[in-house]
Amino acid sequence: MERTRFFCSGPWLAAVCFALLGGALSDTGVAGQPAAEVPRDELGAATVAYQAELLAKLIPEAEAVKATSAFDPVVFAAYVPEDNALTAERVALGRKLYFDKRLSADGTVSCATCHDVTRGFTDQLPGSLGIGKQVGKRNAPTTANAALLQTMFWDGRSPSLDHQAKQPILNPIEMGMSNPEEALKAIAGDAEYQEAFKKAYGREMNYEDLGRAIGAFERTLVFLDSPFRRFMAGDASALSADAQAGWELFNGKARCAACHPMTPANPLGSDHRFHNIGVAARHQDFEGLAKKALVALAEDSSEQKLDELAIGTDLGELGRFMVTRKRMDIGAFRTPLILNIGITAPYMHDGSLATLWDVIDHYNKGGEANLYLDGGIEPLALTEKEIDQLVALLFSLTDVRFAEQNQREFERQQAAAQQNRPIRDEGLALRRTLPFEQRVMGAKKSDQ
Repeated sequence: MERTRFFCSGPWLAAVCFALLGGALSDTGVAGQPAAEVPRDELGAATVAYQAELLAKLIPEAEAVKATSAFDPVVFAAYVPEDNALTAERVALGRKLYFDKRLSADGTVSCATCHDVTRGFTDQLPGSLGIGKQVGKRNAPTTANAALLQTMFWDGRSPSLDHQAKQPILNPIEMGMSNPEEALKAIAGDAEYQEAFKKAYGREMNYEDLGRAIGAFERTLVFLDSPFRRFMAGDASALSADAQAGWELFNGKARCAACHPMTPANPLGSDHRFHNIGVAARHQDFEGLAKKALVALAEDSSEQKLDELAIGTDLGELGRFMVTRKRMDIGAFRTPLILNIGITAPYMHDGSLATLWDVIDHYNKGGEANLYLDGGIEPLALTEKEIDQLVALLFSLTDVRFAEQNQREFERQQAAAQQNRPIRDEGLALRRTLPFEQRVMGAKKSDQ
């Protein structure tokens, strides 16, 4: 059984409801700023001026390049392309482009619409809103700390931040420009841009450098200073007793570290691999979708077509398969980073899990059974207290600059979990019931 859920449940309906309700679905505000006082635009994102002002407080522009020193310098250097060394001029250009709505077909969407500074550099929607308030099929990952990711997008179809930055501008659901030339034309008459491109790259404005500049800027969005990091550095008082118990579970009984390793060299909490963990498996015909995908990709396997299929169609539920076309990758998605996870709800590639309690419940029962489920996904037999301890740990991964926002979000999620959370399925979690038995019982009930 399941307790009553909010009427806007489901990725598509939730995003539509968000638009209709003026962006009030899961707005938690920012550090020191109540949610109701954050000025927002027609798509619910904080206004450009407000976001830019907040970012200047979080990471002063003059110190942006230095912010990357929080990463291991040797590791960070390995992730910076040879043709895009980090300079203040490139970061400043990328910063300007990141907030510029002129790069969208109707002038309503920028990178910051879906990667809002006030929302943990996400949009806190199950599926993101694009031009004309179209709803995409994917949840927007955070751009914070994305500098060390080995691939971009949930299916890893992009190899770098520089490359990824160019895709949403041309996607018909997201920013809707028909081609790179149209995007450049929108800003070509801006004298500041003309000068900035020359200073940054020593040549005239072009689309490749536009992507490089946004990538350079996003590499400076470093937010690692969490209570957890301070605890790992030797401050035992940085974490509560529950969070410390959660850390033990994370590395032990809960098996989180198998896919979300947390080390000084890899502080993101991701193995950078792709896994089918059973999200959406209950309502997806993976075999049927895979057949349709192979037909569609045989007709057009271009980079732009793949991007359109992933964001705008149910074929996107195939995940990594759309890139590799290997059966083993059906329904597999990149392991997301878990830094600042407390302020980036909802969760999973489709935004289908509203709270971190829902996330732990999903893993605790062993995901959703399907032919392609990762072999490492199995029931965990976690108690309610252990689930709470794991959630406490996950909220300790948020940078201290977002401490107030993090606390508000903890309280919001906790209240939501108490009211809307499905009743815990001890049968699956403790292996008293097996998935096929549930399906058989469900079929019998439907026949009655």
